[in-house]
Amino acid sequence: MNFLKPKFWDKQHLTIQSIILYPFTYILDLRKLITIFIKPRKYSNIKTICIGNIYLGGTGKTPLVDFIAKIFKKKFKTVIIKKGHASHLDETKLLRKNNKVFFAKDREKSLKDAISKKFELAIFDDGLQDFKLKYDLRIVCFSSLLLAGNELRIPSGPLREKLNNLRNFDAVFINGRNINRQFLIKIKSINPHISIFSGEYVSSNYNKFRKNNYLTFSGIGNPNSFKNILNKYRIKNKLNLIYPDHYNYSEFEIKKIKDTAKLQKLKILTTEKDFYRIPIKLRKNINFLKINLKIKKLKEFEKFILRYL
Repeated sequence: MNFLKPKFWDKQHLTIQSIILYPFTYILDLRKLITIFIKPRKYSNIKTICIGNIYLGGTGKTPLVDFIAKIFKKKFKTVIIKKGHASHLDETKLLRKNNKVFFAKDREKSLKDAISKKFELAIFDDGLQDFKLKYDLRIVCFSSLLLAGNELRIPSGPLREKLNNLRNFDAVFINGRNINRQFLIKIKSINPHISIFSGEYVSSNYNKFRKNNYLTFSGIGNPNSFKNILNKYRIKNKLNLIYPDHYNYSEFEIKKIKDTAKLQKLKILTTEKDFYRIPIKLRKNINFLKINLKIKKLKEFEKFILRYL
């Protein structure tokens, strides 16, 4: 799904749009009511970690999935399970560069396949709202830039479920720098026992892009995170184009980007995620910034996860 997030979702005060749409949030309550009759299944012959979010998009769960898989596949035969949305093929391609990935419409079927193939650890990229499964460890991701937005549920706000549902999870992972202290206090007030970890994105190839002026473009859940990284490494971003999350670029659009860059004498730079959504034949003269996740208190984070495995 190509989705451009409404700006009012991240306002720190109520807006007319939020108020008008608020009654529709009760549709989520109806869905939750239906799940009361669903008993989640726990599979004892494989360990499961679910990395998800309650803020819709842009929280950095996929990089965290990749990072955790990198650590623990040395100890366990590990598979990543991702629900088969056609629009998420970009993330799946990135994950498959270094991992075994099961990509199907039914998470439980993928988990059964993993068990039959003798995998010892399954890491789910998203799935906290899948009430059919009971996970050994549940981690909720937030962006330090977005936090919980206006703290209202879809469509009135960006939340897939109530913020108070943090009481049902084991850990929070916050991506980014300068984490809001009041938000940390709120998390702990909801769930005093929840563990909180954080990390930030670092680039391994930024030096290649320090000399030129760039047209940048991205179709990700939190485009400001890309802009902040460009600023962090002092990359000269002269023109920034924003597209919906998981956007599939057409030949016409890539030609338009290239023509604009040529006209303004700019080089082109995008995210790795966007780069792999561009058809191979159109990638010439398009560069991507290589980003890695750096976790603070890494040893403590590893020990925490091992407690659940």
